[in-house]
Amino acid sequence: MTVPISHQPSFAELFTPKLVTILREGYGLSNLRADAIAGLTVAIVALPLSMAIAIASGASPAQGLYTAIFGGFFVSALGGSRFQIGGPAGAFIVLVAATVQAHGMDGLILATLLSGLMLAAIGLLQLGTYIKFMPYPVTVGFTAGIAVIIFASQIKDLLGLTLSGPEPGPLLEKLPVLWSGLPTADPASVGLALASVGIIVGLKAVRPHWPGMLIAVAGSAIVTAAFGLDVATIGTKFGGIPSGLPMPALPAITLEKIQAVLPSAVSFALLGSIESLLSAVVADGMTGRRHRSNCELVGQGVANIASGLFGGICVTGTIARTATNVRAGAHGPVAGMLHAVFLLVFILVAAPLASFIPLASLAGVLAVVSWNMVEKPAIAALLRASRGDAAVLLTTFLLTIFTGLTEAIVIGFALGSVLFIHRMSTITAIESQTPFVAEDSADGALVARKPYDQGAADPEVVIYRISGVFFFGAAASIGSVLDRIADTHRVLIVDFSAVPFLDSTAANTIEGLAHKAARRGVKLILTGTSHASRQALFSHGLKPPLVSYERTIDVALHKLRRDEDASNAGDGAVTQDAV
Repeated sequence: MTVPISHQPSFAELFTPKLVTILREGYGLSNLRADAIAGLTVAIVALPLSMAIAIASGASPAQGLYTAIFGGFFVSALGGSRFQIGGPAGAFIVLVAATVQAHGMDGLILATLLSGLMLAAIGLLQLGTYIKFMPYPVTVGFTAGIAVIIFASQIKDLLGLTLSGPEPGPLLEKLPVLWSGLPTADPASVGLALASVGIIVGLKAVRPHWPGMLIAVAGSAIVTAAFGLDVATIGTKFGGIPSGLPMPALPAITLEKIQAVLPSAVSFALLGSIESLLSAVVADGMTGRRHRSNCELVGQGVANIASGLFGGICVTGTIARTATNVRAGAHGPVAGMLHAVFLLVFILVAAPLASFIPLASLAGVLAVVSWNMVEKPAIAALLRASRGDAAVLLTTFLLTIFTGLTEAIVIGFALGSVLFIHRMSTITAIESQTPFVAEDSADGALVARKPYDQGAADPEVVIYRISGVFFFGAAASIGSVLDRIADTHRVLIVDFSAVPFLDSTAANTIEGLAHKAARRGVKLILTGTSHASRQALFSHGLKPPLVSYERTIDVALHKLRRDEDASNAGDGAVTQDAV
C-alpha cells in the first residue's frame, strides 16, 4: 500500500499548543466535567508525591508544591500533548540534590531557569525529534539506576536514623554512614513507614482506584498527631508549609554563577526532554493520539522558567501522573491545568495540616515509587535478548548508580551505537548479496517483477513494508507511521522481509504497536521475519495470540481470505471475497 505524502505543517501549526486544538474542536460542559474529575484525581496523587520528591531532592515540601502548581499549569497550557501532567519527578532527585549540595538553593533555581531556556530553544530549533534516538536499553538502565539511588536516599527517613554528620550523596560513601547509624533506628518511624507501604500496596491490589498514597500519608499524619509520636515531621523539619504563594523573583545572577551551574542546567534539560517525551509517548499509546515533540519541549521550557521564578525546582512530564490522568477520563489539557488549581487550593486552605505529616511516611511513598520505576519485565526481556543489549543495560545502570546520570546516558548511547555498528558489520559480511539500499533498475522483460498485493483492494487490510535496518535511530519515525496506519483498519500486515536487522528499541516499538492494535481489535500479522528477528521479537513478548507470524504476505492474505470464507459460510451467507 502506498502511503500518501501528507501536508507539510507550517511553523505556527507545529507550535500550536494542544489546548488551542481542543478549544477549536469545541469544548462543552461535559468536557469540563471530565477534565475536572481527572484533574482532582491527579492532584490527589500529586500532593504527597510533590512534597516527597522535593524533600528527597534537598528542597522544601512547599517548593515541590510550587513546582507542581506553576510548572504543571504551563506544561498543560502550552505543551504539545493532550494529557501530559507536569511536576517534580523522581528521576531528577539525584541531579537536584547534587546541585543543591554544590551550589545552594540559588544555584538550583538558576540552573532550573537556564534549563528552561535550553528546553525552549531545543523545541524552537525543532531538535526534539532527535532526542528520541535513544537506545531502549539505555532508558531502561538509567531509570532502574535512578530508582536504586532514590531508595537509598530514603533509608535514613524510613528507619528514623540519627546520623552524626551530614548524609553523603554518593552511594558508596552513603552506605557506610547509614550502616553506622543503624543502632539509632526509631521503631515509631519504622512502623509508620511499613504501614504506609502496606497501605499503598494493599489498596492497589484490592481497591486500585482509591488514592493509596494520599490515604497512607493522611493516615500516618492523623496517627502522629493523635498519639503525639516523637518522629520527624514536615513541621519539625521545615516549619510547615506557607498558606500562600511566593512572589516571583530572580536569584543572584553573575557570569561566574552561570558558568558554575551550566553543567547542571544541561543535565536538567537533557533528562527533562527525555523524560517528558517518554511520558508523552506513553500517553499516545494509551489514547491513540499523537503529541508534537517540539511544541511539548517549548511548553516544558516555559514551565521550568515559571517554576524557577516562583522558587520551584525542575519540571518535567511525569509518566505515572500522566497515566493516571488518562485513566481518570481526561478530555484534554484543561485537566492538567485544573490539577494545578486544586493543589493551589490545598495550599490556601489546608496547609497547616501538612505540618503533622511524618517524613517516614513520605519516605515510604518514595520507596514504592522507586520500586515501580524499575521496569522489571523490560529488564528481563533485554537480558534475554542478547549479550550486547544486556551489556548496554548493565553498564548504564551501574554508571548511573556509581558515576552520574549524564555520564551514564552519554556512555550508554555510545555503547549502543558501537553495538549497532558491530551488528551491521556482521550482517553485511554474512548477507553480502543483499544490499541495504537497492539500486535502481529499468523496467524490462528480463526483470522479475513482484505481483501487486491483492490485499491493497480491501480498505480494511493495510500492508506496510519496512525496508532497511530497523534500529533505535529509525524506531520513532517508523512507530509513528505504524500507529497512524493501525488506527482505521481491522488487519495490519507488517512485512520484515527487507529488514536485515532489528534491535531491542525496534522490538519495543512493535510491542507497543501490538498492544495498541489488540486494544482496538486490529489483527497484527508479521511476515518475512528472519530467525534472528523473531528471537528479538519473542524476547519482548511478541508471541501468538498477541501477534501472528506468516512466511510471506501472500500466505497471510490467503489465510485471511480462507478465514473470511469460513466465517461467511458459517453465517449462511454467500459473498464475494473481499481480499
